[in-house]
Amino acid sequence: MKITGEGADLLGRYLQAEIDKGKSYVWEMGPQEEQEKEKMPPETGVDPFKLLSLSQFNQAICECQKCPLGKTRTRFVFGEGNKNARLVFVGEAPGAEEDKQGRPFVGAAGKLLTKIIEAMGTKREDVFICNTIKCRPPDNRPPQPAEIEQCEPYLFHQIKLIAPKVICPLGSHAAQTILKTKDPIGKLRNNVYSYQGIPVVPTYHPAACLYDPKNKTAVWQDMQKIMKMLKNE
Repeated sequence: MKITGEGADLLGRYLQAEIDKGKSYVWEMGPQEEQEKEKMPPETGVDPFKLLSLSQFNQAICECQKCPLGKTRTRFVFGEGNKNARLVFVGEAPGAEEDKQGRPFVGAAGKLLTKIIEAMGTKREDVFICNTIKCRPPDNRPPQPAEIEQCEPYLFHQIKLIAPKVICPLGSHAAQTILKTKDPIGKLRNNVYSYQGIPVVPTYHPAACLYDPKNKTAVWQDMQKIMKMLKNE
């Protein structure tokens, strides 16, 4: 029997009076309350930022609801690749295909990125690929500052766990997030920066190359710079 309204208030007062007298009671949940309890996520008490493996970190944050994108996404896109990658590519945000598959860079821009990686003499599975935010913004709009603010600690912890030799931000949003600047990618590229002692080489997003093929020359120049840096490590 479910007690509501004035009855529930009177029962609460009675129980409190009995407790004040030194008596104790064990409240037994009914079937409906048991069902609600089962729906609740387990309270692990684990700080995800103290986890030491990428897979554990993914499991700890993949149900994130810190910003409204958690309610509109189809899949959480953590990232993929070698957990000990020497090179990490960081994009802007998942697109429609990424949201559908739960994987980063699997659309048209992703296919171009894969070709770029192979042209560098390596394989997609040998690098690590992720995004500044892990959930797709509606209609593929750019990430909002509040969304990046909530999600960037995840990115930074990923980088910490992987400890790459080089980070390559793809596009303005990724570069601005990592370098803490408002400069556009056109001004940032063709230079080497540092994040936590790791060299950072920003370049255009592959989508920019699809929009304007002239950008491919600049991107390849940046990739050659990265290849030289990795060779000298």
